[in-house]
Amino acid sequence: MSDEVEPGFVRVRLDLSYDGKDFSGWAKQRARRTVQEELETALRTVTRSAQTYELTVAGRTDAGVHARGQVAHVDLPAELWAEHADKLLRRLAGRLPKDVRVWRVAEAPYGFNARFSAIWRRYAYRVTDHPGGVDPLLRGHVLWHDWDLDVEAMNAASQALLGEHDFAAYCKRREGATTIRTLQELSWVRDAEGIITATVKADAFCHNMVRSLVGALLFVGDGHRPVEWPGKVLAAGVRDSAVHVVRPHGLTLEEVGYPADDLLMARNKEARNKRSLPGGGCC
Repeated sequence: MSDEVEPGFVRVRLDLSYDGKDFSGWAKQRARRTVQEELETALRTVTRSAQTYELTVAGRTDAGVHARGQVAHVDLPAELWAEHADKLLRRLAGRLPKDVRVWRVAEAPYGFNARFSAIWRRYAYRVTDHPGGVDPLLRGHVLWHDWDLDVEAMNAASQALLGEHDFAAYCKRREGATTIRTLQELSWVRDAEGIITATVKADAFCHNMVRSLVGALLFVGDGHRPVEWPGKVLAAGVRDSAVHVVRPHGLTLEEVGYPADDLLMARNKEARNKRSLPGGGCC
């Protein structure tokens, strides 16, 4: 599939963040407030365009999920970009609601696609087991777990999940989509204030994958399941009713990684190929 920008258009990269609390996720939905809708409407307004230019995003976040390092692109007519480029960032700041911000707007290099050119996405999930609950100032971004958590046990259990696997046991299946992913990092750290942060990094994620992994590992941390259990669930390859999808407000998309500019188009094409595991059939 070609991803060439149409003649007369310029591909523009946007780096942005948002508080997901009052959004029904990224993607446009009828009669629901979404990040994509807010951004596309703001772009149309500040550029005085007669039409809406559609955004493509690195990772479609679910309702209630936050983003600190989200990336999107939009193809704009060259004359429109030339007229508004220098003023676009400040005008968007004046038009957008306060729970979504664009931090950088720039012409994208050749071959760039916010979704398909990405080589990894990094999420953080924040939780506390403090007996008093969550700091009121952090309640929209930190989950309270009403059991003491053993971070060392959670890190030990995470090891079996690293690498390339079929994560069907931890994903909500979507017709025609693969659940094979390469999990590059899954680690837990408790800070001085008692906030436990899971860092979850992969080439891509399937639906509910991060929140399902976190749910399974919290069960290990509080002693309800042994260290070996998350790995056994993964190997079984089917959804386990004991794996809970934790609430979205503790999850934040922190960063999206891209290769060097001269490798963008190659990565773009590679990412569109549906994967299968060596020696295995299609999932």
